[in-house]
Amino acid sequence: MFRDVEEQLDILLRGTVDIVTKEELTKKLKRSHQENKPLRVKLGLDPTAPDIHIGNAIPLHKLHTFQSLGHTAVLIIGDYTATVGDPSGVNKTRPMITYEKVLENAKTYLAQAGKILDLNTTEVIYNSTWFEKMTFNEVIKLAAKMTVARMMERDDFTKRYAAGIPISVHEFIYPLMQGYDSVMIKSDIELGGTDQLFSLIVGRDLQKDANMEPQIALTTPLLEGIDGNKKMSKSLGNYIGITEPPREMFGKVMSIPDNLMRKYFEIMTDLGIQEIEQLLDHRHTHPRTAKVVLAKAVVHRYYNKKEADAASAEFDRIFKEHALPDDIPEVHISNSELPYGKIWIVHLMVLCGFAATNSEARRLIEQGGVSINNESITDATLNTEIKSGSILKVGKRRFARVVISNG
Repeated sequence: MFRDVEEQLDILLRGTVDIVTKEELTKKLKRSHQENKPLRVKLGLDPTAPDIHIGNAIPLHKLHTFQSLGHTAVLIIGDYTATVGDPSGVNKTRPMITYEKVLENAKTYLAQAGKILDLNTTEVIYNSTWFEKMTFNEVIKLAAKMTVARMMERDDFTKRYAAGIPISVHEFIYPLMQGYDSVMIKSDIELGGTDQLFSLIVGRDLQKDANMEPQIALTTPLLEGIDGNKKMSKSLGNYIGITEPPREMFGKVMSIPDNLMRKYFEIMTDLGIQEIEQLLDHRHTHPRTAKVVLAKAVVHRYYNKKEADAASAEFDRIFKEHALPDDIPEVHISNSELPYGKIWIVHLMVLCGFAATNSEARRLIEQGGVSINNESITDATLNTEIKSGSILKVGKRRFARVVISNG
């Protein structure tokens, strides 16, 4: 049974940026309510990386909101669109990735999406279902539905063209592919980040061309990363992964700048607006107390209350009492890596998994926050003595206990 239309709108409009159009959405919701027929709500995910962070998850949560209101969630896994690469919000051509890598990433995407959606009632569709059957003649016909002038209305394309940055022809194909997905699954509503608005509207145009009622384009905000400056991104290292351990997730939320707290509260928690206002009012709540509530709410969203409380307690132990975590991972290092009982600090960090390359390890040391047994390391050329049981700490939350083995 669907809720009253006005009640649905109040719930759905929270954390929404663009609606094209609100009048059409209201009309669709009224008809759905009268006919007791769910709307088909589409979200496309391109598995270009193996993990989803909480910024990627914002439209997934919006899709879950529609699902909880009785509508049909349609999750498009863009195994074909991912090989093209979404040009939205980028200033250069994305590198094309192999189909095999896309399929590998898709497996983890589904598992992670299952932390948010009820996959038992979600329609999961790979867009290769129709794209791999298309003939070249059909691709040409699809391309004929869009002019170059229309494509150049995209802000990112316009900026790249003006700056003399190359735009590949295949990038023009991407929004047409995304829009064609909407035709094939007969979507009533499509979700995406604000950088996706152009492609969502292309879906409306293609549906009109196919004599279908156009979908509603509904966008959600992009989320700044924990650095407080740039959009959350794995490549920038400013992300919070939805499968990260609760302790790591909690600590990262605690590190965000205070001026981001309102945005995180509104789009990353289910707390009521009045409660959020009181938490952000310094006359009633200390900013650190409010941030603890925020961090616990984010962990609770992806795990449970018990894990959130445990993460909060451990955070206090480490940062208030300067204690070590209870479950420091052990890293086994062979004697052969320790000539004369010493090891290059950069090599040790790579062996412990705290840096992927020597240059990354050097940067972390230069930034400060690297220590062994609470002794700060500032020299990236150091060959340091290491013993079994030594604790390597990188940053505020990453620890490893070194175990030396024969070999």
